[in-house]
Amino acid sequence: MQSLAIVGSQWGDEGKGKITDLLGQKCDVVVRYQGGNNAGHTIIVGDKKIVLHLIPSGILHDHCTSVVGHGVVFDPEAFQVELEDVRNSGVEVTPDKLKISENCAVITSYNKLLDGLRENQGPVKIGTTGKGIGPAYEDKVSRKGLKLKDLLDKDLLIQKLRNNLQEKEILFKHLYGSDFPTVEEEAEHLFKLGKNVAPYLTDTFSFLDHALRENKKVLYEGAQGVLLDIDYGSYPFVTSSSTGAGGIYTGAGLPGQSIQEVLGITKAYTTRVGEGPFPTELFDELGEKIQTIGGEFGATTGRKRRCGWLDLPLLKYTVKASNMTSIALTKLDVLCHVDTLKICTGYKYKGQTIDCAYPGIDLSQVEPIYVEMECFKDTFETDNLSDTLKTYIETIEKFIGIPVGILAYGPERSEIKFKKEYFN
Repeated sequence: MQSLAIVGSQWGDEGKGKITDLLGQKCDVVVRYQGGNNAGHTIIVGDKKIVLHLIPSGILHDHCTSVVGHGVVFDPEAFQVELEDVRNSGVEVTPDKLKISENCAVITSYNKLLDGLRENQGPVKIGTTGKGIGPAYEDKVSRKGLKLKDLLDKDLLIQKLRNNLQEKEILFKHLYGSDFPTVEEEAEHLFKLGKNVAPYLTDTFSFLDHALRENKKVLYEGAQGVLLDIDYGSYPFVTSSSTGAGGIYTGAGLPGQSIQEVLGITKAYTTRVGEGPFPTELFDELGEKIQTIGGEFGATTGRKRRCGWLDLPLLKYTVKASNMTSIALTKLDVLCHVDTLKICTGYKYKGQTIDCAYPGIDLSQVEPIYVEMECFKDTFETDNLSDTLKTYIETIEKFIGIPVGILAYGPERSEIKFKKEYFN
């Protein structure tokens, strides 16, 4: 196997960071291809907790090159802070180990300001992180955005910022009544930040092309999850990028290649941060118990994650939407502490019973169909799994049509079992 993609199969927060970190030990290149610093991957290494937002998880391995593809929206200010934090954790970061596409869209102060104003004063609360991700993608699509390479030319930066601010200035002044930086202030701010990013900038498309032609092992690291995908997610309560495997082709490039394995990271239950429908959400003490035991708080914002039972119709849908070939089942240890265990196997929707979601389905109108499962109380001290846990796993595999390749039952690197070999 030469290429593998790690994709979140739910609403994000499935535990992708640890899986990427472990598989990064076996590969040569780790690539981020979408999203921005609205993502947060928490990795526990010994007594250290490292939280990565923009820098790919491969940075923790000296033999591995980490690549930020052109599909990422990049906040140079957040990068500067993260770079210092990672270095202070004892991790070496050099231009040989980290390569950032010069064609990444830039998140400006205007993007962050607009994001926060919309969320606080707008008519619909989406539940964004307020990091400016959506507005940065809007600038990109409207062809008014900045690219990282623009930060190296101050005159060009001023010219592009004037064009960028033309419409936003009206919003800031007349809709939201907000102050905002002048073009000159923002240009000076970004130009200084650009000097910090400059050593890492490169043509990542060609770098990946060479790596693949040289038979390097490449791991593509997704952020968020398929249910937050701009096209496949629970719109409008989604992020602004293509979070599934399809985003790799547009956000990083696979010149003349295809992805050989797509691993969907799947929590043994379901969680969601922010607003939007959640069919299997638990509103009782059991939901709070899962939240507490699972430490369900966002790595980026610290917000509480809503918790509920595993939703198989949604999981089957994301498997199909992202061509997943296997899944990793994480946080199994959390369910060992519950005395009631259910799993959603279908929906009643518009007078029909369905077992698979689809784009545009109104999740606020579905009635989940549950099957009660026998609880498992595994300690995971040996390789032997209880019959009840085996039944839980087999139920999932049969429903979604692909195998569970990895079992994870804690935050440590050691708390994981591989049922399948990756990067042989």
